[in-house]
Parts: sequence; C-alpha cells; structure tokens
Amino acid sequence: MASTHSRSARGEAAEAITYRAAESERDRSAVIKGEFTSDTVVEVVRSEYGFTLRPVPLDPPVHKVFPDDEPDSDEVTGDERRFVALDGDHVCGYVDTAYDPWNRRLTIDDIEVAGPYQGRGIGRTLMRYAVERARECGAGHVWLEVTNINGPAVRAYQRMGFGFCGLDTTLYSGTASEGETALFMSLPL
Repeated sequence: MASTHSRSARGEAAEAITYRAAESERDRSAVIKGEFTSDTVVEVVRSEYGFTLRPVPLDPPVHKVFPDDEPDSDEVTGDERRFVALDGDHVCGYVDTAYDPWNRRLTIDDIEVAGPYQGRGIGRTLMRYAVERARECGAGHVWLEVTNINGPAVRAYQRMGFGFCGLDTTLYSGTASEGETALFMSLPL
C-alpha cells in the first residue's frame, strides 16, 4: 500500500507527501524528535472506586520535547512494521507498529510527525496505514499509550475512533516525565 497525498497548506504551493512501508535502512532508522504544544491536560481524578478523566485548559499552553532517556531496543521479533511519510526523499513522519497474535492486538509503538508538517493530516494518514495492517493481521483492536498532557493527540485519537481503555499513574515514575499519567486508548476493529 503506497500512496501520494497532495494538499495545499496555508496558501503554500501544493506539496506531495508519499506514504509507504519502510523499505530502506534510512527509512527504518529515521528519528523525529517528539514534541508537542498542548492547551489542555487530561486530569486524572482518583475516586474510591476508580478514576475520572476530565479535560482542563492550560493557560499558558505547555510545550514538551520528549527526552532522549528511552533505551533503544534492537530486538526485532518479525511482527514490527514501520510506515513512513516522505516529502521527496525526506522522512517527515512515521508510525511504528507491532502485532501480538496472542491477544490479536496491534500496538502503536510510536507515531511522529516533524513539527513543520504537523496539522496537515499526515498523522491521520499514517494511522490509516496502521489500521489497515491491523486488519491484514486479523487484529481485534489497535492500542496505544499517550501522556495525559498531550491534549491535541488525545483529541486526534478520539476523532479517529479511539476510546480510553485504561491508565497507569506510575508508568513515568523516575523518568523525565515524572508526574504525568499514561493514558491507554484502543480502537476496536
């Protein structure tokens, strides 16, 4: 599945973004520094029998650049696949997926769109590639994790049909993201 997506953005000349499965070592090793600006945090409120999630506006918005503290894993099980978005020969976005047959889950391990390309539908198109892969694998759902302070991503995932399926208040303990809550979202297929 390869396609070209043309769009005129903000009065700029039309651009062609090409999407395909990663083919070269350059595709597979491309790294985009994860960052976002959020005007909303999804506040996690504990109650006696669980949690309530509620969006809370941030003023001023927060800008986050993900730290380089995550260890890279060179272990490949054969069930991982990357799809890339290319502007010419430049990787401007990617989605890394992994399929687990035991529970028929396709996990979004990472999805990144370079800053200047954000807000142009590239992430949504990459997610369509991931969902198509999930269907080809026979997955029952697509699953991902997102920090509670990334309001724009949470809203985007909800527009794509993802719903909350869990959270972890301790996942980021001892990391540069200390104090944030991991939200888990799932898209049933």
